[in-house]
Amino acid sequence: MHKNKAFVQSISNATSGLRTLLKEERNARFHLLATVCVILVSIVFQINRLEWLFILSAIFLVWIAEAFNTSLEKLFDLVEPCKNKYVMAGKDLSAGGVLLSALLSVIIGAIILGPPIVKTIVSLLQNHK
Repeated sequence: MHKNKAFVQSISNATSGLRTLLKEERNARFHLLATVCVILVSIVFQINRLEWLFILSAIFLVWIAEAFNTSLEKLFDLVEPCKNKYVMAGKDLSAGGVLLSALLSVIIGAIILGPPIVKTIVSLLQNHK
């Protein structure tokens, strides 16, 4: 029974961390909006299972990077609240990781969702004439 309590506590701690991420980080709220939009567009265009795998992997990669970035920023602020070149470099490096994951996600989204979006727009424009 003790292991179950520990597992439940771990889940509770993790969800608390995600709530904090959404509450305190503006970028996380942007990621949430982007996540919802990408999932809705993926549903509308009925992407296949392999495409879902790539889309969901990209989404989770960004969320994981943002969570690590935020935790590192909080740790850096605790250890050295003043401007310190090493702390700033650490913060910049972790933010760079988020940027790279976001760029990869945009590329994956463009490859998978770009063609059906463009096709739909072209079709709508042709039908509108």
